[in-house]
Amino acid sequence: MKFHSTNNIERKRYGLKESVLAGLAPDGGLFMPDKLPQMNSSFFEDINTKTFQEISFEVVKTLMGEDVPEDVLKKIVEESFNFEVPLKKLDEGVHVLELYHGPTFAFKDFAARFMAREMSYFLKDSKKETTILVATSGDTGSAVASAFFEVPNIKVIILYPSGQVSDLQEKQLTTYGSNISALEIKGTFDDCQRLAKTAFMDKDINTIYTLGSANSINIMRLLPQTLYYFYAYAQLKAQGITNNIVFSVPSGNFGNLVAGVIAKKMGLPITRFIVSGNVNNHLNSFLKTGTFVPETSRQTISNAMDVGNPSNFARLLELYDRDPETMGKDLTNYVFTDDETKQAIKEVYDKYGYVMDPHGAVGYLGLKKFQQEFNAPSNGIFIETAHPVKFREIIEPIINRSIEMPTELEEFLKREKESTLLSANFDDFKKYMLEKNSK
Repeated sequence: MKFHSTNNIERKRYGLKESVLAGLAPDGGLFMPDKLPQMNSSFFEDINTKTFQEISFEVVKTLMGEDVPEDVLKKIVEESFNFEVPLKKLDEGVHVLELYHGPTFAFKDFAARFMAREMSYFLKDSKKETTILVATSGDTGSAVASAFFEVPNIKVIILYPSGQVSDLQEKQLTTYGSNISALEIKGTFDDCQRLAKTAFMDKDINTIYTLGSANSINIMRLLPQTLYYFYAYAQLKAQGITNNIVFSVPSGNFGNLVAGVIAKKMGLPITRFIVSGNVNNHLNSFLKTGTFVPETSRQTISNAMDVGNPSNFARLLELYDRDPETMGKDLTNYVFTDDETKQAIKEVYDKYGYVMDPHGAVGYLGLKKFQQEFNAPSNGIFIETAHPVKFREIIEPIINRSIEMPTELEEFLKREKESTLLSANFDDFKKYMLEKNSK
């Protein structure tokens, strides 16, 4: 598979290994596949009889089979996805896809675990150390820390916004030690993302570091996320459902959404995506005017979506040839407030006894609004991205009950936080990077 930059300034082509290890293209753009392969129609005929690992192997083999030996891919898939991915029915036409059954209890485990093993394979003969820079608004940091912990030849530096992640999320990303370092940035997620992206373009830093990215700017963060869309379809088909399938995707940086669109363009029969966002989401302005204006992000209870300048918008533009009319045929965008999100959490718990996290609640709201607005038959799936216990301070007062803490997460709360507090000024971050290397 060959890749190009979304900026396409150099009109160069890059291989999978080069694209994954670099993270960001030399011209500052994001890597995109030159051409998305199509899954054979026969793949879908018996997809409902296959396990998640079997489906995942077939998809990644189609995507990467030219670049990675099949036996290696099979081992990576088996080691990466050794947990459940259940689809649960709440009501007629309303299903929830739970993506939080991995080791850090968030959907970021899918891509982080696959990426860590893929990068380890690519670096197995390297004598150079790679430093992964990752900006997080919550769960990305913990998933990357878990996946890359003590992986040879790789160090990880996590940047997260001070005071804008939950206590449990913070413990998960600041307590690993070893090859994992955490930087607490006095700013927003957008500031963290800006610092990381600027570092990739800084000559001084790149003179002494071999940098890589584990954010969704890295194409290997997105490709593994396509897999659970295929498996969700397989679980619907096992129920005899194959038509009018819509996904409601909680969206901030658009990585999860782009992964779904890639799956659709590979042949997965998805009718529509509902792009469900909090008050930071401004996709509707592009769909209506053709202009997208980034804004300063605002803090909400669905913190992973507090993104005012989503980096993956560049990929979304390319997937739809920069045409808002074409994009609008696949995407419907809704925005919800914290009050609406809290009400949804209470409503679903009271009606179904099901506990949603704030991000899943935004996804639920989007699905319900779409179904009410269009009044057309649809088989809807909304995505639950994180275990609700990660947001227990928010959720427990709403549903008036405590949420049981998994033993694995309890262990994190006992650990001591280790992080370095920095301003959002790039000069301060650059100084930290240069001094860290000299130690």
